[in-house]
Amino acid sequence: MSETVDQARRALIESPADLLVDRVAAVLAGSYGVTGTELFQVDYRLSALLPLHDGEPVTSPGHPAWRCFDHQAPIVAEQVGYLPVSMRGERRGVLRVTPVPDDPAALAGLAEIATALAHELAAVSAGTDVYRTARRSRRLTLAAEMQWELLPGRSRTRPAFRLAGQLEPAYAVRGDSFDWADDGDRLWLSTINGSGEGIEAAMLTTLATHALRNARRAGLSLADQAALADQAVYDVHRGSQHLAALLMQLELRTGVLTVVDAGSPRLVLLRDGEVTEQPLEEQFPLGMFEATDYREQHLELRRGDRLFVVSDGVIDATGQNLRYGETALDRFLRRTGRMEPLDAVRSLIGDLRAFVAGDLVDDAVVVCLDWTGPQP
Repeated sequence: MSETVDQARRALIESPADLLVDRVAAVLAGSYGVTGTELFQVDYRLSALLPLHDGEPVTSPGHPAWRCFDHQAPIVAEQVGYLPVSMRGERRGVLRVTPVPDDPAALAGLAEIATALAHELAAVSAGTDVYRTARRSRRLTLAAEMQWELLPGRSRTRPAFRLAGQLEPAYAVRGDSFDWADDGDRLWLSTINGSGEGIEAAMLTTLATHALRNARRAGLSLADQAALADQAVYDVHRGSQHLAALLMQLELRTGVLTVVDAGSPRLVLLRDGEVTEQPLEEQFPLGMFEATDYREQHLELRRGDRLFVVSDGVIDATGQNLRYGETALDRFLRRTGRMEPLDAVRSLIGDLRAFVAGDLVDDAVVVCLDWTGPQP
């Protein structure tokens, strides 16, 4: 069994970037008698699983492919196997194989191969458009293309934390964004509530994000990261454009959360089933004034705490002349306690789409962070 897995891994490593699934299919056909192999990638809206080759999208929530994606476990239905294509918590989609061998060991091997495929998809994504093109159900706006390319991913898992984020409207988002990075001891998370329209908004967010990354990678404190990004935006726009941001740094061993609120999105804590908005010292948005000094706040998380960051596009979403508002948001967040972060984010965005009866008009960003506590 391990020989087949090793063979599949070698085939993936040696494969041209655009032929990963074809090379895996050849290995599975020779070792397991699999006659059909297809990769279904989750689309930008988190609402459809789209085939890489010919075939129909999977949109029904009860479909075995969605159950595999949601539960992150192999699913077998009528001799068809569905395997999660995920790596380090980043869910890329589902690998469908048919017929699936009637052997638990073979199914475990197939699951390993699907994980190896996820790693290789991440490795080749910068050099080919094949997989990006296949995971969109319609054309992205240019601003949205820029925003999605800017993201570090859509979900992330380590023993000490779980994390996920989503942009809406997915195919036409303009200025809202998020970014994260960790080094095993600390997690940095920034959420931007952008301003402006179209390309102008996307360029402003891109400038701020790269300035924050530059400062973070230079080892600056969170307050100094905000100050550097603030100055970068001001130097270009002289105060005519600015944007709100929430910067956070989480000590993974202690749960101490350092926060800089630069006119930020809303920070909400879900603890023991209760939702509370965290009081933050609101400071000037990035780029509003020259040489702004930012101050840090410190919060202490408990093991099992969940944080949501939501932009005003969530609170202000309007349907039938009614505003979604804080009350509906708090009520919905309370119901997400047992969901994985990506499922919680997807459910909230889905609730918003149902409320407005379609895609949101204004940009919205939702980020969910669980601190699971220090690990051995």
